[in-house]
Amino acid sequence: KAMCSGKLQTSLLVASYFVYLLVGAAVFQALERTAEKQEKMAAAQMKEAFLQSFTHLTVAEMEQFVKNLTEAIQKGVYPIGNESQFEESNWDFSNSFFFAGTVVSTIGYGTLHPKTAGGQIFCVFFALFGIPLNIVFLHHVGKMLSLLCKKLGKFLYEKGMRKKKIKFLTLLFFLVTGILVFLCLPSVFFQKTEGWSYSEGIYFAFITLSTIGFGDYVVGKKADRNYFSYYRVLVAIWILFGLAWIALLFNL
Repeated sequence: KAMCSGKLQTSLLVASYFVYLLVGAAVFQALERTAEKQEKMAAAQMKEAFLQSFTHLTVAEMEQFVKNLTEAIQKGVYPIGNESQFEESNWDFSNSFFFAGTVVSTIGYGTLHPKTAGGQIFCVFFALFGIPLNIVFLHHVGKMLSLLCKKLGKFLYEKGMRKKKIKFLTLLFFLVTGILVFLCLPSVFFQKTEGWSYSEGIYFAFITLSTIGFGDYVVGKKADRNYFSYYRVLVAIWILFGLAWIALLFNL
C-alpha cells in the first residue's frame, strides 16, 4: 500500500509539474505574442524608412536609428531578411514552454523575457510558485533514481562485493552514465542541429545544466536554420531531467 501510495504521489507530482509548465507556456504566449508582433512591425517600418533615406541622413538621425535598432535587438526583434521572417514568433508554444522551463529551473538565459506589464507580473507569480515546485519535482525524481542505485548496490552486495567499493562503483556508474546521456550525446545533437562545434555543444550543455545560463549560446535562435517543430520543448525536457540527474549526484 505504501509503495502504491508513493507511486501515485509521484505520478500526480509529475503530472502537476508538466501541467503547470503547459499552462504557464500558454499564458506567456497569450500575453506576449501580440505585443511582439507590434514590435516586429515597428522594426520593419524603421528598416524600410532607413533604406529609403539612408543617403541623406544627418548624424543625429543615424544615431537615433542605431539606438532604435539596439533596443529592438534587446527585445528579441531582429529586423533582417524578408517579411515572412517577421511572421515567425519568439512566443510560439515551443518557445513559450522552453521559457517557462528556464524560469522554474532558474537558468534565465535572458535572451527571451516578457516585455508587457501583464507578462512581467505573471512571470513573478509563476516563478514564485514554480521554483519551489521545481525543487520538489527534482527531489522526487532524484529519490526515484536513487532507488535504482540501491538496487544496483544490493545486486553487487549479493555478489560478495564490499560496501565501500559498492558506493564508489555506484557513484561512478551514475556519473559516467549521466555524462554520456546528458552531456556527450546531446552535444552531438546540438552540433548537428545548431551548427556548433562539439566543444561548444559540451559548453552549452554544462552551462545550462549547472543553471549558470550565460545566454551566449541558446538553442533555436539562428534565423538561417530550419528547426523541427517542438525542438525547444524537447530541449526543455532534457534540461529538466538533466537537473534531476545532478540532484541525484548530490543525493549520492
